[in-house]
Amino acid sequence: MSFYCPRLCIIGSGLIGGSLALALKRAGRVGEVVGAGRNAATLERARELGIIDRYATDVAEAARGADIVVLAVPLLAMRGVFEQLLPALAPGMVLTDVGSAKMSVIEDARTVLGQKSRQFVPGHPIAGTEKSGPEAAFAELFEGRRVILTPLSDNDAADVQRITEMWRIVGAEVEAMTALHHDHVLAATSHLPHLLAFALVESLARMEERHEVFRYAAGGFRDFTRIAASDPTMWRDIALANAAEIKGMLRRYQKDLEHLYQLLDAGDGEALHALFSRAKQTREGLKL
Repeated sequence: MSFYCPRLCIIGSGLIGGSLALALKRAGRVGEVVGAGRNAATLERARELGIIDRYATDVAEAARGADIVVLAVPLLAMRGVFEQLLPALAPGMVLTDVGSAKMSVIEDARTVLGQKSRQFVPGHPIAGTEKSGPEAAFAELFEGRRVILTPLSDNDAADVQRITEMWRIVGAEVEAMTALHHDHVLAATSHLPHLLAFALVESLARMEERHEVFRYAAGGFRDFTRIAASDPTMWRDIALANAAEIKGMLRRYQKDLEHLYQLLDAGDGEALHALFSRAKQTREGLKL
């Protein structure tokens, strides 16, 4: 059956939620799009941009009658949104999210929704930019990108398939894995790089000669630190929600940095060349 959603509710009409709404509208696979959020001015801007058709600052009011509800809010806000959604959660309604950590969201859903959590299909589109807000949304964001679903053991197969089809319609490649494995993998491939970028910029900004340092920053600095311009609230929540996995990756990286320091201290050019060569070969083999 071809995917079509008569009424979609997007809680959080920023980059991810807004781009999903625009992509589904462009594909002609959604009827009415209702926005929800705390900031009426942001919601009005999303309406002006054609992302949503109407909105409400009351989550239950916005979600009532929706076929699919997408939670596109910071991770630490998820539990509160589930609590607000509960009065409007009707049979047949499917909930999903776009959070970058999954175990914490699933725990929130189980705690708040109880048996109704089976209507929640956790998801994570691996797509985005360092920009945020409705103005950052664009319909092509998910084309050729991966979306990971981490279905619950008691999800209805038809609900999982519906969310899978929704993401495929907007051009994404959908994969499934356990929530625990997702959080482990994303801690290494996404969360750690973002924390390192934030830390490097903060470290250099504290240097006495920081103005000269940034003035002569080259392309490598620009490329590596671009993601440090990402939304601080979102990344604070990701860091806390997936802290256990991220801490493990940080410890591992600290050991690798100490090894690099020792090679420099010993003036071991041969070992440095071997390390750089292995990294170069690995990076060139990646299809990014």
